[in-house]
Amino acid sequence: MADQPQALILTSAHCPGMDYESLSIDLFRHYGYTLGQDESAIMPTYLYRALALAVRDRMVALWKDSQQRYHQGRQKHVYYLSLEFLMGRALTNAILNLDLAEAVEQVLLDYGTDLEILAEEEKDAGLGNGGLGRLAACFLDSCATMQLPVMGYGLRYEYGMFLQHIENGHQVEYPDNWLRDGNPWELERAEDTRRIRFEGQCEQYQDTNGTTRVRLVNTHDVLAVPFDTPVPGYQNKTVNTLRLWKASATDEFDLDEFNAGSYPESVEAKNRAEHISMVLYPNDASENGKELRLRQQYFLASASLQDILITWVSANGRDFGSFSASNCFQLNDTHPACAVAELMRLLVDSYGLEWQDAWRITQETMAYTNHTLMPEALERWPTSMFARLLPRLMEIVYEINEHFLDEVAKRWPGDALRQQRMSIIEEGDESYIRMAHLAIVGSFSINGVAELHTKLLKSDLFADFYQLWPQRFNNKTNGVTQRRWLSHCNPSLRELINDAIGTSWLSDLNALTKLKDHVDDAEFRSEWRKVRLGNKRRLADHVERNAGVVFDAHALFDSQVKRIHEYKRQLLNILHVIHLYDRIKQGQVDGLVPRCILIGGKAAPGYAMAKLIIKLINNVAGVVNRDAKMKELLTVAFLPNFRVTAMEIICAGSDLSEQISTAGKEASGTGNMKFMLNGALTIGTLDGANIEIREQVGKENFFLFGLDADGVNEVRGDYQPAELITADDGLHRTMSLLEDGHFSKNEEGIFDPIVDSIRNPNDAWMVAADFRSYADTQEQVSNTYRDQEAWTRMSILNTAASGRFSSDRTIRQYAEEIWGLRVPGAD
Repeated sequence: MADQPQALILTSAHCPGMDYESLSIDLFRHYGYTLGQDESAIMPTYLYRALALAVRDRMVALWKDSQQRYHQGRQKHVYYLSLEFLMGRALTNAILNLDLAEAVEQVLLDYGTDLEILAEEEKDAGLGNGGLGRLAACFLDSCATMQLPVMGYGLRYEYGMFLQHIENGHQVEYPDNWLRDGNPWELERAEDTRRIRFEGQCEQYQDTNGTTRVRLVNTHDVLAVPFDTPVPGYQNKTVNTLRLWKASATDEFDLDEFNAGSYPESVEAKNRAEHISMVLYPNDASENGKELRLRQQYFLASASLQDILITWVSANGRDFGSFSASNCFQLNDTHPACAVAELMRLLVDSYGLEWQDAWRITQETMAYTNHTLMPEALERWPTSMFARLLPRLMEIVYEINEHFLDEVAKRWPGDALRQQRMSIIEEGDESYIRMAHLAIVGSFSINGVAELHTKLLKSDLFADFYQLWPQRFNNKTNGVTQRRWLSHCNPSLRELINDAIGTSWLSDLNALTKLKDHVDDAEFRSEWRKVRLGNKRRLADHVERNAGVVFDAHALFDSQVKRIHEYKRQLLNILHVIHLYDRIKQGQVDGLVPRCILIGGKAAPGYAMAKLIIKLINNVAGVVNRDAKMKELLTVAFLPNFRVTAMEIICAGSDLSEQISTAGKEASGTGNMKFMLNGALTIGTLDGANIEIREQVGKENFFLFGLDADGVNEVRGDYQPAELITADDGLHRTMSLLEDGHFSKNEEGIFDPIVDSIRNPNDAWMVAADFRSYADTQEQVSNTYRDQEAWTRMSILNTAASGRFSSDRTIRQYAEEIWGLRVPGAD
């Protein structure tokens, strides 16, 4: 670079101006020249793309400066490996973080439009299933805002989370081709393409020093092509990187096959390769689906680690002496756990390190975040499949396991059962690799994502490992970024808060505690209610447009939006709806307040029970909404195609946040934090981060119900749901309506599996056990909502107490306690 002409050295000094005039010129140039459009006929789609390119231009110089600053500072680098990044829309977030809002507003006035209209032209980058992927996106925002050298690695799925349509009450999946019109935010980096090797055979050979090494031969290779997306920090001139890998064939097609007339066969290799990054999380109900998912996981791990090691060697040669001090890999759940064995393969086979040196580096650089308490959700791969797809990695896993079990045997001599429990390989009629065990054995840090979650990891799920390595376990309660989840999604509340306490909360969420000083101010409470009513009207409009159901903005807005799963207990929610319906039909309306219940979320395509629950919700909603007796008291809507953009409207407009998972099942949750931040009150169990939310806001401002984790375990030993149903008249009547087909006319028996699950003594989700407590607590909700002054005070106090749940706080803890990074500006 030193030999380059000065004119070719781009820095922030060359950054396009942030003012109205500069932005206007660039927008016009991109519209007319980059996109080749007729400036006399403005089309919103192309105007959005032109604006996105103009905004991206303003990030590029800052992006280059940030990377140069990290490099010159010789800071430790952290790499966040995740199969999910649920980024949502980028335009409005970039404008906020670059402080461009005023200039953009002025420019768009010249075109007779505004940002809200243009933002609708952008497709959600739905590269995640839910909380895990959205958490990763929040973390990247916080890392850039805190100026930390953290880079995200993921997959550039051509089709993101499927589009969900509701047809006759059933979920129907359609492809989400979010890249159909291109993605103006990404830059292809073809020069950094990496080769990923699948299948083949392991072959021993002698290296130049006469040492026996292993290499793979006869492999089926796939290319990993990187696409970089800038991640801007909040108004701090820092831009970090998210690198997403696209799978590509090594050859476009087989020319011999093509010339022979075998056209499908000529492109078979290309199609097979590109399937890897084609679809987010394929349905793994079939063996092919499982195989593709494993390919995705290895593809991510290998491409990312190769990328990092090649960069290291280009700067340091093959001296890995300081590699551990300079690099850290954070594994976001078990999905990237292949990275443990892949780093060993690269260090030993490609760079010639001895096993013990490579293992030391691996254990000093890998850190593992666990996101689930359910054993069935911890990934296991059949060793037969793993060995066929990744033969060298299989050998390495066996060797890692052999060394590890020797360590276990030394600690607990003769304890064969403990060795079986802890082994990375689960023996049986068919043996499996336990990917969580591989991640734990290869990592120096294992963290949970809420205090209860981490406690249960130590005492139950990973108790043996905790006894062996207690120093490796720690907690990092999740958080969300207030820039998107309050400032961006709730501008009217943002302005009210800014007027009352200033803007420091945007970078220090604890500043929201100052709102407590205003809770006794009647005028402030009145303004708070006005803001909330406006947000509720916006949500009601969204529900009517997308679900065809009319919500009364003065009713209690009761929302449960999240992935559809039995442990999240949408079923408990809909049973309560049936219970309210039955009460109103009987004329028992004393104590009820008008309530609009919103449920939204997607079920995994292969998850039959979750899809049946969606059908039940829609059938119940149809019956309730058609009944004249329900008018003004009960309305129910299932919102199709729940996504980040929808959540931005829902969390700002909801009064009540449903966080009702079976205690001991939810790792943390982040939806609960988004609702709390925007002033919603929570009804929930003592599960995940609900516990910490309740501690922060006070038990008097939280609607608690149900069994705790210990209570669930106690009841499970002698659980008799049939007796509970018989003894509780409300639950009995509710179940009778469900069982007698009241909500399934002309669909006889369709909900029998749901009925059977509720009545099953082995029901892990304890729906019947928690019903009465839930229903009674919902009555408390109604009684409180009737007193709008009291409800408003509680709403303000929820927002004021949400400081702990910023992803900035979470990332600060990761940086200081796991990654060994100093946060700029920290004491």
